[in-house]
This record gives sequence, structure tokens and C-alpha cells, in this order.
Amino acid sequence: MKRTVAFFCALTAFAAAPAQSEILAALNYETKPGVSPRREGVAIIDIDPASPNFNKIVKDAPLPSDFVAHHIYFNKDRSKVYATSLGRSAIAVYDINKFPADPEMFPVPDCKVGEDMVFTADRKRWFLSCMGSSNVIMGDAQTNRTLAVIGAPKPAAGEPPRPFIEHPHGLTLNESLDLLVVTSTVDPVDFSKPGETITLVQASSGKLLATQKVSQKPSPAAEAPVETAFAPKGAPQTAFVTNMLGGTLWSAVWREADKSFDLAKAYDFSAIGQGVPLEMEFNEAGDRLYVTTAKPGALNIFDIAEPTQPKLLASIPAAAGAHHFVFSPDRRYAFVQNSLLNLPDMNDGSVTVIDLQANKVAGKIDVLQKAGFNPNCIILMPQWNTDND
Repeated sequence: MKRTVAFFCALTAFAAAPAQSEILAALNYETKPGVSPRREGVAIIDIDPASPNFNKIVKDAPLPSDFVAHHIYFNKDRSKVYATSLGRSAIAVYDINKFPADPEMFPVPDCKVGEDMVFTADRKRWFLSCMGSSNVIMGDAQTNRTLAVIGAPKPAAGEPPRPFIEHPHGLTLNESLDLLVVTSTVDPVDFSKPGETITLVQASSGKLLATQKVSQKPSPAAEAPVETAFAPKGAPQTAFVTNMLGGTLWSAVWREADKSFDLAKAYDFSAIGQGVPLEMEFNEAGDRLYVTTAKPGALNIFDIAEPTQPKLLASIPAAAGAHHFVFSPDRRYAFVQNSLLNLPDMNDGSVTVIDLQANKVAGKIDVLQKAGFNPNCIILMPQWNTDND
């Protein structure tokens, strides 16, 4: 409790202090296991190693303690911030001018355990994966109301094969292909029931096109594909898939003729003593792929000049639960958020600062960790956010 009191006292001391140099990031957080009372919220933190306010909180606001905020996103024009919820059938939507205060709660009654969101370029729609209800919601990006529920149960034993959606987590939207890629990850009630597939959906209509297995093992393969990401350059278009429990990275080369992927295992993280690969990002040139692994925690850098044969260039230690990450605007630093669902051995609670010129750790952001909180996601505020999305 003393640490938590000190945490909020720090807000008063630093919120009004002018920053000479700063990079502001938003991190949603929750109390660590065993800390009472339970609290969650969103903090704006200065993460610039050169700033006098580095590792200090600029703003902070609470969320309902039963919301269990998971991911946070900007809409396309960055006028709003969205937070998905593991605890409620709802999303929280913020006006950027008020963020992180005063979210408006929009019900999504057909969604349980809301995970990832993606937004269309025309700013008209969003998609939300619902791991607990095994469907994907198509929503109106202006009203935040449900437009369609996309889903089909897995065929029972003896039924003919057909596309299905089961425990979806990762969502990737490729509008040039009119394609939404959905990963089947894990039953959120029973982690002993992981998925092994990705499902391809026609984004404009919500029609299920195909379900493809991301494994060479007999079923049930227990791979838990968790995220997909398309390389920004190259033909044919190529995506990557992280298999969370399989501990592998897969390449997925698009076949336009039959609207499906050629899938192949591209890298096995057990070769370097790592597991639980999660998030992916690319450099601006499109020839480097960055992948976090949560156990024991690292940021890995691959040369993807040949996308189906990625070459590991560097593996930089982060901390237990290495998960989401962002780059500084000049791409010198990566900031890795270290916590995965408060899970044992994967809930360090810090943010690792990595110098990408030297490929080594340059610092640590631990203001939330010291107060007994774990950050669950990190995004840069619009002034510093250079992502094309």
C-alpha cells in the first residue's frame, strides 16, 4: 500500500513540470497478483531516456476494476483511443483530448473476452476478436455499434471440413487483399485447449474463406497461433505468424489463385532457449522483423530480405513477459512492455529500453512496477506515433 500511495504522490509532483525533451506513451495497467485492493487504469509516462522526466507519470486515470483492459488502439485519424476488455462485453472509447480520463463505455453484447481490434482505412468500420465467444465483431467506427457478428463453430467429429472461428485472438487486416486474418489461440477458461489454425475472412462481407492449420504436428497440435503480420514489402505478399505455445515463427505466402496461404515453419525459438513468441513489428525499410518472446523475455531481430527464410541477427534480453513494444520516432530505441496477463514467470511489470544502434539494453521504466502494477499494453501518443496505421 505504501508503494501505491507513493505512486499517486508522484503524479502531483511531475504532472505540471514542463518537459524539455519527452516521448509520451500510454500504458494500461492492473495490480500485480496478491496486491489489494485491485486497481486498473491508464497512465501517460515519459519514456524518453534523454528527458528530465524519464520514468515519470504525466497523467493517470482509473478504469473500472472489473473491466480488465487488455489492448489499447488509436482509430485511423487518432481522434479516439479504444481499449478492449477481458472482463466485460464492452469497449472503452476515449476522446483523445480527454484521454486517459472519461472513457465512454459501448456495449458489445455478442463479445466475451475482447482481444484485438483493427480499423478500416475509410474510417467506417472496426473489427474486434472475441476469444471467449469464438467470434469476430464488425462494428461501426462512428457509432461503435455492432454491424455484424462473424463466426462459425468448429465442425464436430465426422462433419465435413469447413472454415470456422474458435477462440480468436490476433486480427490482421489487409485491405489490398480484402482479407482479415484471425488466429485461433486458446480457450480463455481452459488454457489446456489451445488452437492450431488461422481463419481467412473476406473483410468486406464477413464471409469465411478458409481455415488453415499452422503446424506440422498431428492434431491437436497445441500451437496457439497468437498474432499475424504482413511484411510491408515484397511480392507475393507474405505474412508471419507467431505460435505462442509452439514457440515458432511461421511464414505465410499469399496464393491469389485460391485465396489461401502457403504456410511453412520459418524459425524455432527453442534453438536459442526462448519460448512464447508474441508481437511483431517491421522496420521502415521492410527488411527487418522484430519479435518478442515472453519466456524468459527478449526482443529478437530478423533479416527478412528472403521472407520465407528469416535470419536471426540479434536477440536482446528484456524481462519476463516481454510482449508489446513501440519504437521511438527516430527508431533508435525500442520500448518493450514486460507482462503477459499477469501470468506467473511472465509478469515482470517493467518496460525495457533497448538501444537499436548498439542492440543492447539502455534502461528500464519501472514506475508502475514499483507501485505494484503490471502494464498490459503500450502505445505512443499521437505526437510521437509514426506508425502508418
